[in-house]
Amino acid sequence: MVRTRVGYAGGTTHNPTYQRLGDHTETIEIDFDPTQASYAELLDVFWASHSPTSPTRSRQYMSIIFYHNDEQKKLASATRDREAARNNGQIYTEIIPAAEFYLAEAYHQKYRLQQAADLVREFNALYPAGDGFVDSTAAARVNGYLGGHGSFAQLQAEVSDFGLSSAGEERLLDLVRGLSR
Repeated sequence: MVRTRVGYAGGTTHNPTYQRLGDHTETIEIDFDPTQASYAELLDVFWASHSPTSPTRSRQYMSIIFYHNDEQKKLASATRDREAARNNGQIYTEIIPAAEFYLAEAYHQKYRLQQAADLVREFNALYPAGDGFVDSTAAARVNGYLGGHGSFAQLQAEVSDFGLSSAGEERLLDLVRGLSR
C-alpha cells in the first residue's frame, strides 16, 4: 500500500462531513503499487473483509466498489459474480464509476493506529503540518499491521523503514505480536 485515506464518495452533496453526509458512502481511497499488489488482489481483500450477501441498512455503510477504468470495472464485476456463485446468493455490492472523493475528518483517519496514542505522537512529530500523517505510506502500513493485515515477519523486515524511534518500533512489534496470540 502506498497510501490509504478514509472519506466519502458516490453522492451529490458538496463537501460532506460525518455529520452532514448526504447521499455519500463512507469509503476508503487506496493508492497502491501494482508491481507489489494487483487490483485483483485488492478485490480479494475487499470481498474477504465483509459480508456482501447482507443488505446494509443505509447508504452510509453500503458495500461499494468505485472503479477508475474499464479494466477495473471488468475485474470488479468478475469477482462479484464469483462471490455470488460462491455464496449461492445475491450480492449487495454496487460497482460504480469513481467520482469525487472527499477526505473524512482527521479523527476518522488511521483508525487502528489512533488507538496507540504513543505511536500517533511519533507520527505527528514526523509529519507536523497539513495532511502528512493522513498521506503517509508509513502510517498506512502501520495502521494495516495494527488491523491484523500482514505477517509479523513482514513487519519485522520493514519496521525500521517507518521512521519511528527504537522505543516506537518495539511498541509496534509488541502490539502486533499481541494480535497473533
